[in-house]
Amino acid sequence: MSVKGAVMVPHPPLIIPDVGQGREKKIQATIDAYHEAAKKIASWKPDTVVVLSPHSIMYADYFHISPGKGAVGSFGQFGAPQVKIQVQYDTQFVDTLCREAEARDLPAGTLGERERRLDHATMIPLWFLNHYTTDYKVVRIGLSGLPFSMHYMLGQCIQKTAELCEKKIVVIGSGDLSHKLKADGPYGFQKEGPEYDKRIMEVMGSASFDQLFDFTEEFCEKAAECGHRSFLIMAGALDRMAVEARRLMHEGTFGVGYGICTYETKGRDPERDFLRQYEEKIRQAAVQRKVSEDVYVRLARQTIETYVRTGRKISVPEGLPEELYEKQAGVFVSLKEEGKLRGCIGTIAPVRNNIAEEIIENAISASARDPRFRPVQPEELDKLVYSVDVLGETEEIASKEELDVKRYGVIVSKGRKRGLLLPNLEGIDSVEEQIAIAKQKAGIRESDQKIRLERFEVVRHF
Repeated sequence: MSVKGAVMVPHPPLIIPDVGQGREKKIQATIDAYHEAAKKIASWKPDTVVVLSPHSIMYADYFHISPGKGAVGSFGQFGAPQVKIQVQYDTQFVDTLCREAEARDLPAGTLGERERRLDHATMIPLWFLNHYTTDYKVVRIGLSGLPFSMHYMLGQCIQKTAELCEKKIVVIGSGDLSHKLKADGPYGFQKEGPEYDKRIMEVMGSASFDQLFDFTEEFCEKAAECGHRSFLIMAGALDRMAVEARRLMHEGTFGVGYGICTYETKGRDPERDFLRQYEEKIRQAAVQRKVSEDVYVRLARQTIETYVRTGRKISVPEGLPEELYEKQAGVFVSLKEEGKLRGCIGTIAPVRNNIAEEIIENAISASARDPRFRPVQPEELDKLVYSVDVLGETEEIASKEELDVKRYGVIVSKGRKRGLLLPNLEGIDSVEEQIAIAKQKAGIRESDQKIRLERFEVVRHF
């Protein structure tokens, strides 16, 4: 008993006739493919259906698994309260999955429920499935802000749980594609939108799940995708399995991408261990970075590796360039993991005796004291990508026209509120975005125009 198959499906509410009121006919291809996918699930006769939902409870650093014996939901918020879906949860599967995740130090469980009612990303695929079978239990899992690899790892836990519970399961990766396919769509147009849909349908249509890791966080954000993390968990549930993939459809009639694929398992395939391959790729890249990193980054890395492993702060080492001992400057240390920010702490102006001390203190803070993230763990060290920014002197400017998002960082001030954003950051393409983010960091309203602007240049070390 194990994973019988999986499906990738969208969740537009108007696809439900009582919601669409005829508009659903404009995406008839999606409806027809949805029915085909639902028939396929029913043919596998699953004991349990695991639904991965972008619209269930989502935490930055935790996967929420819905607790309790069951739940109900309706399409009332979409004007059709008479259409209801009720499910019985597989409590044995949930309990076993939580234990399996804990054994792998994966932050997942049933804590923190804020909304018991079923969300539409869960109900829509089950509405179609219920046309063909209702003889199944459900496990509902939300996504998180954790790295892509941890989503895939959760999928591996799902597969292992199915084996431990000796149950036939099907995994539903619920998720729309880009929400920015058309200028006249509800979310407008972004060039990354069609690019995302083309790439993701090539990946998912061929079950080339290793390529899911190649999408950067910045690219996914600009494309305004919805289901990428659902697809990663689903892929993890199919880890080391041979699958027969079928691409049923893709369309973007309303400016939002809808794609449907099915995956039927066909036994084991050890070559499809995509997480291990990805982690090996990350390790090799880390080795190459260490060879080419400059002395500033090497000092930050040595500081963090020592602190994370031992809790000890290193002393300023000998043999550094003289400028690190003699000069003072503000310094920011930034960490990324799998393309996603993992910590960033710095000082606008120098507060220590020299640049070396500034790097050491801020490196420790970036790894252990950034309030946005949990402290870096030893197993993450080989995945971290470091940069060290040494700030030049700041100068006040009269207007945003004196900024250049690639060349200058910006400091936005109002009274005692002060926010800083470094220059040349991936995903920040305009001065307006730069100022808006600096305002947000300072706690200044975006609409507030009575602000003080300063600019500065940096020397960035990799």
